[in-house]
Amino acid sequence: MANNALYDRWFQVADSDRDGRVTGKDAVQFFEKSGLPRDALARVWELANDKKLGFLDRACFYKAMDLMSLAQQGTILTAGCLQPFLDSGESIPAPKLAGMEFDLAAPSVQGSFNNSASSLSTNSNKDATFNSIPHDHGSLFSKKKDKRPIPGKVVTSIIDGLKQIYFSKVRPLEELMKFGQFFGPFLNESDFEAKPSVLLLGQYSTGKTTFIKYLLGRDYPGSHIGPEPTTDRFVVVYGGAEERRMPGNTLAVQPDKPYQGLNVFGTGFLSRFEGSQCPAALLDEITLVDTPGVLSGEKQRLERNYNFCEICEWFAARCDLILLLFDPYKLDISDEFKQVIAALRGHDDKVRVILNKADQVDQQQLMRVYGALMWALGKVFKSPEVCKVYVGSFNSEAPINEKVNPYGKPLFEAEQKQLLSDLYDIPQRSCDRKINEFVKRVRAVKIHILLVNHLRKQMPSFLGKEKAQKKLLEDIVNQFRQVQREHHLPVGDFPDPTRFRDILQSFDLDNFPKLHKAQIQSIDDVLSKDIPALVKMFDNPFP
Repeated sequence: MANNALYDRWFQVADSDRDGRVTGKDAVQFFEKSGLPRDALARVWELANDKKLGFLDRACFYKAMDLMSLAQQGTILTAGCLQPFLDSGESIPAPKLAGMEFDLAAPSVQGSFNNSASSLSTNSNKDATFNSIPHDHGSLFSKKKDKRPIPGKVVTSIIDGLKQIYFSKVRPLEELMKFGQFFGPFLNESDFEAKPSVLLLGQYSTGKTTFIKYLLGRDYPGSHIGPEPTTDRFVVVYGGAEERRMPGNTLAVQPDKPYQGLNVFGTGFLSRFEGSQCPAALLDEITLVDTPGVLSGEKQRLERNYNFCEICEWFAARCDLILLLFDPYKLDISDEFKQVIAALRGHDDKVRVILNKADQVDQQQLMRVYGALMWALGKVFKSPEVCKVYVGSFNSEAPINEKVNPYGKPLFEAEQKQLLSDLYDIPQRSCDRKINEFVKRVRAVKIHILLVNHLRKQMPSFLGKEKAQKKLLEDIVNQFRQVQREHHLPVGDFPDPTRFRDILQSFDLDNFPKLHKAQIQSIDDVLSKDIPALVKMFDNPFP
């Protein structure tokens, strides 16, 4: 804090284009003034750019300066080397940079003006970035190959680059081939900018809302906890200075929120969707999604005015972590819960399991409960890989019960500590996760257009189109195999054939446009050239 005024002026110098971001190129020129070797500067960049966005904002730049100062003093740089100074309040002296000796006692008026100008410049540059994304899709579908690189002035972060690629190359094909009806709603700019999020799923009274209270250290506005099914809606819990609740219809039309895609599910769902804003340290970094308890009765399930599984699938595709909550007395997995878990297919790497209220059973029972849970999960996930399971009692108001299991407390505390550590690490992995999800989506687009084009080519030119389409759809599994063998595609990347056929029945195959080789090549270029080049562009600038 003591050096913030100085670091602020240095930030103005390092930020060559005044966009509020110190890019790798800027950092190379500025950091070399420290005289540190490149391997030390590479470590400084890696630790300061902990969210892997490819640039340093002011806070990250301040962190880089502190790390640089410690490196000059001979300190070995680690992820936790700054923590002792934060805990004690001790200030770190400013690093020594050649030609950057400023008078700390007299911060200039010009520096304050530059701060405001930089803030305005940041917003205006972001607007310019969004407006500069080309929406004229005609050239992408011509036979002429577009080899122009992404303009450097437009792309100043990995997120900007992903938006540029999506809106200029991927979304036009999605719209052309009706991909949104098969895979999910089209992406908006807010989907790329969204904070990382955590989705909580489980049967009623397994402690989802209590778990959120445990994480936040407080209730969120509108929460209610009880033994009966209390959470009757999807609630997005996000950070803000004041406490407020926002109706789903209002939340879903705000362009700065990543929930515009939920409009396709209609008022039946949006009336059961809500935003809850409250101040909490964790919510400054991530967003939590509380959900209604999964029902066990068929009659109860049918009375919902929306498709619960489709909503869960929409959130699962956009969240960074999925937590499935169980308790020792609710290990059974209902038919609806099985459908929800099946909807998580393709997102297995995000799934974690929490065995909550584990202090309610003794040591022997806990061993049996854990084994029964793993057996049940193995049948549903149909995978030899075992999900990560956290065992504990996540209740901020009730201490761990040691009467039933006096030996369990150390285990529960260690599990709780590990879970909290994993949650706080989510922001550092968020950018990598967005790249991963984007690659999965582009692969899905490629397979979708190849499938539709393969089926369309087999349609007759004049008579018998309806009969031919019906015959093709009845043989959809064999058609999938033909496309897979022809293009040498992984079987695991293909959609569910039954669901694909059911959706395609409402379309006329003959109405889909003919696919050109240039369009398929465009998608291949995104996977093989554009995304790797983007990641390399914002990789550590100190090799």
